[in-house]
Amino acid sequence: MSRRSSYVPGQHTVTISADTSALDALLDELGDDVEAATRPAAQAAIQVLYEEVQSNVRRMGRKTGNLLASIYQAFSASNSGPARSTYHVSWRTGGSGVRAPHGHLLEYDHIQRYAAYLGRDGNWYTAVRPSMRGRPKPSRRASQAVKDAYYVPRKGGPAQIPGRRFVRNATSKFPQSLDAAEAKLLEILNGKK
Repeated sequence: MSRRSSYVPGQHTVTISADTSALDALLDELGDDVEAATRPAAQAAIQVLYEEVQSNVRRMGRKTGNLLASIYQAFSASNSGPARSTYHVSWRTGGSGVRAPHGHLLEYDHIQRYAAYLGRDGNWYTAVRPSMRGRPKPSRRASQAVKDAYYVPRKGGPAQIPGRRFVRNATSKFPQSLDAAEAKLLEILNGKK
């Protein structure tokens, strides 16, 4: 079994690879019954990882509760097929429901250059210089000098903020998730006999 994780802007992915040749041979032998059982088995496996992600977020402490509320698991029809079911666990950054667009700042390392504060509405904001209030904020591609002129610098200068790895650390429960998938698969297959 190997584990690979990487950050791609707009995607939050942990890829887990395992040698499944023995399982594939068993699945071929069992045929159509297994095809019907793959989705419940995959859901049982992802449930273990989903609960671990939620547990990891709870251990980080609560500021607004948005990150915990934004954690989701979803079946991916586009990544699934015959005898193969795929689920995703992540946090919502957009769309409907509670969103946590800051999730990547907690999952991965980042540099904090500017002062931030928690607003009355429970959201975090970057402090704007009083002389810049009411003016449009700089674009993401604006030069560092333009951003420095707009935002209030962090006291003590920029700081490297370490990631908390709330999703990537959940892969430590991968053996338990495989056990849950196997138990669900056997339960379904034994019920068909």
